[in-house]
Amino acid sequence: MDVPGDYAALLTDLKSRIRGAQLRAALAVNRELVLLYWQIGQEILLRQQREGWGAKVIERLSADLRSEFPDLKGLTPRNLQYMQQFAATWTEVQIVQQLVSQIPWGHNVALMQKVKDPAERQWYARAAIQYGWSRHILTHQIDSGLYRRQGLATHNFDRTIPAAQTDLAAGLLKDPYNFDFLTLGPQAQERDLERGLLTHLRDFMLELGVGFAFVGSQYRLEVGGEDFFLDLLFYHLGLRCYVVLELKVGAFKPEYAGKLNFYLAAVDDLLRHPGDAPTIGLLLCRNKNKVVAEYALRDIHKPLGVATYSTRDLPAPFLSELPSVETLERELEALQPTEQLPMDEDIDVEFPRVSGIPGEVDLE
Repeated sequence: MDVPGDYAALLTDLKSRIRGAQLRAALAVNRELVLLYWQIGQEILLRQQREGWGAKVIERLSADLRSEFPDLKGLTPRNLQYMQQFAATWTEVQIVQQLVSQIPWGHNVALMQKVKDPAERQWYARAAIQYGWSRHILTHQIDSGLYRRQGLATHNFDRTIPAAQTDLAAGLLKDPYNFDFLTLGPQAQERDLERGLLTHLRDFMLELGVGFAFVGSQYRLEVGGEDFFLDLLFYHLGLRCYVVLELKVGAFKPEYAGKLNFYLAAVDDLLRHPGDAPTIGLLLCRNKNKVVAEYALRDIHKPLGVATYSTRDLPAPFLSELPSVETLERELEALQPTEQLPMDEDIDVEFPRVSGIPGEVDLE
């Protein structure tokens, strides 16, 4: 049958509306369920304090409730104990209503189990809502100590970025960056670090944070008839700007800031669109002297940050048994055809999708 010309647009619009309604309904159910669990936990907590309820009473309560509501899975003795802990953890009903009822129950259990400081716990809850973290990502961020690392990089953003974006830009940086998915020996070079990050691009993007879109590695810029290559180039969707990331396997040196400043000027002239914000630079070094880094950035007028990173160190007994990078390259060259692929094309990389869609709604 013939369909009207605007049928496809209508179908797309209706699908979007249905999905949105499904999501809002699921979030509403989740909110009511979390509030119910808090109320149950309050009642159990009150009777434990007043009448000395023990584990046997909770087991009996669980059995009776599950007999009455066999389809409701969250009434196990362990989950009732979580509810009691939940009520003891969040004592103010306003915080429960306005904050933690917006995240799934599994997220709340993870927060109770892993985070003891109330301010830190609230910070992770807000971040989970803002960035749509799944429970897996929330757990990963807690285990990596993101709260203690966020915004700690040395930078000059307060002088180089409009005030409205300074906090957002500074919050994107952390120190140190956790690259525990990499194992590098003491003789590793910048190319080894770069290849490792590209090979583990999904983990790398997760550590960078929400909003980063990968543009390229060893990105070529032609300036004055000469070729220059940026280690890694990103675009940040929230700040609407390019981000140039330079890698160093040693300690920070002041001259690194000058070179990155040159790259930022070139990107602003050659790549930046009229609607883009000024390009940001980030130097990642193995270690840094904070005072030296602050002096190096003092008179630089491009937005630039300096941070460190950590990796897993290769155990010493294995170092002598592994071939050097040069040896591996010679052996690979002997096996490859004469025409070689450039470095940024010979790595099989799965590119993650950048998305702001909230994580799954866990009603368990």
